[in-house]
Amino acid sequence: MELETHVFAWAEGAIGKEYADYFYPISITEKDIILEKAKQIKPDAVLSIASDLAIITVNYLTSKLGLIGNSLDCTEVTTNKYLMRKRLLEYSLPCPKFTNNSKSELTDFSFPLIIKPTDRSGSRGISIVNSKKDLKCAVEQALDESFNKQVIIEEFIYGKEYSVEMISWKGEHNFLQITEKETSGAPYFIEKEQHQPANISNDKKEEVIEIIKKSLDALEVKNGASHSEIIINDYGKVYITEIGARMGGDYIGSDLVELSTGFDFVKAVIEVSLNIRPEIELSSNYFSGIYYTFAPKGRVSEIINHSKKFTEIIRNEVYCAKGDQIPEIRESGVRPACFIYQSVNKRFIPNQNIIKIVTK
Repeated sequence: MELETHVFAWAEGAIGKEYADYFYPISITEKDIILEKAKQIKPDAVLSIASDLAIITVNYLTSKLGLIGNSLDCTEVTTNKYLMRKRLLEYSLPCPKFTNNSKSELTDFSFPLIIKPTDRSGSRGISIVNSKKDLKCAVEQALDESFNKQVIIEEFIYGKEYSVEMISWKGEHNFLQITEKETSGAPYFIEKEQHQPANISNDKKEEVIEIIKKSLDALEVKNGASHSEIIINDYGKVYITEIGARMGGDYIGSDLVELSTGFDFVKAVIEVSLNIRPEIELSSNYFSGIYYTFAPKGRVSEIINHSKKFTEIIRNEVYCAKGDQIPEIRESGVRPACFIYQSVNKRFIPNQNIIKIVTK
């Protein structure tokens, strides 16, 4: 796109550094320091694609510099799960029952309950409790992971998990795709698989799109990507579990949407931030997805990778090497490997372990 890029990140592990025209080893949380740099740079746009933490700084900068972003009120309610739920409830939008008061009697709640930090993603600090005696430990675990030291307690909804990917232009919300998820289940609910398009009926798809558009309006999301997580229970009722004013992680926004629809989601997010209306054209109708490899805790003794045998697999990532220590996988950031596929006729379902991490 012939754009000059100025990238801010911790120096360690900053994979964007090698692609940046200018790199600054400054944490994305240092918003006032970045603002002073931005006043010197005079950027045409400020953006990040899939980090709630970065979005706080992005919208702070756009509000100060008069650039395209979302409001500070939108930023607050879309990066705090409790405030988000309160706002959605005010607009009578469907959510699980919730509270932020861990010391209450919870007499109106039914176990099991989900405990989460209000301001983290990637399954960090999440746990499920089946009785009141387990509540204190779960709350302490969530508080340890929380930046703002707040938790949300919600009733567990049995059903299938999905996410809805959209892009907004000045309050006009454009649907792109629905992603179907498979998780590890209790107690950490870490994503194992993501697939597009989701296997749901057209009627249910239209219902979901309508609910999410109303939710984005309620949360004042006007510009850029959004990633809305929902559960559809066994009776077909839709529950909103979380909405981010950003792309979905786990390669959903950056890779899977374009692979399944032909729409360059990343480019469109950049265009919106530059005050350019993106052309929304979903030119393809493929199946795409990602499978994550899980491994037992231990030291890596062997890595077996069969991904080159399958034409559907277009990319694979192994984040460990022989001799590395694999921790217990309690959050998404420590999954050791994955592969991404694109398929023409049907969802790709492997009949073997494509990437196997052997530990001792």
